[in-house]
Amino acid sequence: MTDGIRPDGVPTAEADRPARHAVVVGGGLAGLTAALSLADAGVRVTLLEGRPRLGGLAFSFRRGDLTVDNGQHVYLRCCTAYRWFLDRIGGTDLAPLQDRLDVPVLDAARPEGRRLGRIRRDALPVPLHLGRSLATYPHLSLADRARVGRAALALQALDPADPALDERNFGEWLAAHGQSARAVEALWDLVGVATLNATASDVSLGLAAMVFKTGLLSDPGAADIGWARVPLGELHDRLARKALDSAGVSIEVRTRVTSVSKKENGRWSVQVPGRSLEADAVVLAVPQREAHALLPAGALEAPERLLDIDTAPILNVHVVLDRTVLSRPFVAAIGTPVQWIFDRTHASGLKDGQYLALSQSAAHQEIDTPVAELRERYLPELRRLLPLARDARVRDFFVTRERTATFAPSPGVGRLRPGARTKVPGLYLAGAWTATGWPATM
Repeated sequence: MTDGIRPDGVPTAEADRPARHAVVVGGGLAGLTAALSLADAGVRVTLLEGRPRLGGLAFSFRRGDLTVDNGQHVYLRCCTAYRWFLDRIGGTDLAPLQDRLDVPVLDAARPEGRRLGRIRRDALPVPLHLGRSLATYPHLSLADRARVGRAALALQALDPADPALDERNFGEWLAAHGQSARAVEALWDLVGVATLNATASDVSLGLAAMVFKTGLLSDPGAADIGWARVPLGELHDRLARKALDSAGVSIEVRTRVTSVSKKENGRWSVQVPGRSLEADAVVLAVPQREAHALLPAGALEAPERLLDIDTAPILNVHVVLDRTVLSRPFVAAIGTPVQWIFDRTHASGLKDGQYLALSQSAAHQEIDTPVAELRERYLPELRRLLPLARDARVRDFFVTRERTATFAPSPGVGRLRPGARTKVPGLYLAGAWTATGWPATM
């Protein structure tokens, strides 16, 4: 069925041997992309999703009068697969990119003096595009800025595809290249935690090199940030359904696949409660543990490796206030437990006041913390970072948790990630956890 594989691990159909019917199991971003790609190639596609909605782990829900995203999601200009998806569903204008990378960074550890720094690019070639920003970044000493520049040049010389890098620790590499704890906090982890969902000490050097080389050291505009100005459900469910329907894809939600097996006639049987579907090909676009449970014998050389791919959580703290306290669309923070703050007022439908989402990646220590404790921890931090919040009344405070938000980008994870093609003809894998070369968040 396929001889091509997209950069995000999604199989694509080739015209020389089109399958008559393909079943895509899973309606997350990988499944949606696979279904659209196959349908565009002339394949008849059935998409099966166990949830009552599409979008996987990037979705919206109602809370009173608000439409709430389960978590804040952003993408970068270099995320070409997601940009293709947005364009394909007609959602590009609803999730625009910055004209130019610009990240305001607050240092909560410096209550006096200049507290706001910026990571932004100029209209210059790499690596000069970040030169002025780094030279004037107030959260690093002059010596740290010089050492950061040298480390960036050393990072640029690495090959992210080198298997040896996958086994090494990014934090140890940074220390060996003169990066202080302050530099790691104020720059490397500021970017890395958001894009890798792990701190430098828990990250594969190969994946870290891929993120920083691709995002910051490949093209001047590669790290420009985009985010949805509408609820995620508008993109990943409503518009995705519309595009799938137009492409002729049959969508079945609330339909959980229980088994996948090869028939004697060479076709595939996909079992769902009460019936089975026949297909010429199957794409498993579900999390790695679900894929492991559905894989027929002989599909992978070492299927147990899927169970060794660990997961990492993301916590989102949602605060609705009676007034505007943040004038920017988002701000990053250091010297505080708060990582990133996003203004979701307009997207949520809030009519007055302000709705802020605090996105907390690598949240292993807080993912099961009770809401009352998180409120006691984060509201004082929010008021410390945003002075206008000190007199604001909190109308609502709630938390969303994704305990298995991404695969953990730990050293050695690269050898556990399988390719899109299995050993059984007609069976393919799709998803962030496959061997895309990218971390899950990108």
